[in-house]
Amino acid sequence: MHPNPVFHDADSARNIGFARVRGFGLLVVQAEDGPHLSHIPFLLSDDAETADLHLVRSNPIARMGEGPHRAKIAVSGPDSYVSPDWYGVSDQVPTWNYIAVHLTGTLERLPQEAMHEMLDRQSAAYEAQLSPKAPWTTGKMTPDVLEKMMRQIVPFRFTVAEVDGTWKLGQNKPEAARLSAAKEMSVHGIGSGIETIAAMMGNLDHT
Repeated sequence: MHPNPVFHDADSARNIGFARVRGFGLLVVQAEDGPHLSHIPFLLSDDAETADLHLVRSNPIARMGEGPHRAKIAVSGPDSYVSPDWYGVSDQVPTWNYIAVHLTGTLERLPQEAMHEMLDRQSAAYEAQLSPKAPWTTGKMTPDVLEKMMRQIVPFRFTVAEVDGTWKLGQNKPEAARLSAAKEMSVHGIGSGIETIAAMMGNLDHT
């Protein structure tokens, strides 16, 4: 997380909303031999107090035991390089604008019997966003094949203790400089989701 407090002006609801919609992040768990990392989809509960996820059984995190384990989920959004020349003012330096939300808490393994219901909830949440396509369900699979595949994955629950977000959108720059950088970024940006972050920089009062 960037240390400048000007980039931490988003409230908890906005940070949680971003994490909920994104639904994909980097799970980090500290182990004796160092941090273990895994890129995972997750499903936040309605009250945002927990996030459900699953890992393949051979994943090093899944092999750490039931827990609880101290953990973080880092959720990344759009990002782009910012050239100093784009500001139109002197004495600027290169930087990178981005959005990221960190969920801090603990990770615990759930009973294997929870896997089927969790898979149904996760797939239903993702499939609902593909409307008007008829949603995929586990009922479309041959039961024996489904059970075999589910034995290869393990259900986990992440309990959220803290939420923090960095929304680095040029808030520390004069408005004219920020708008100039946003315009140039939309055409020449280097990163991911460039048009999205450029638009957010250009409409900072409305993000």
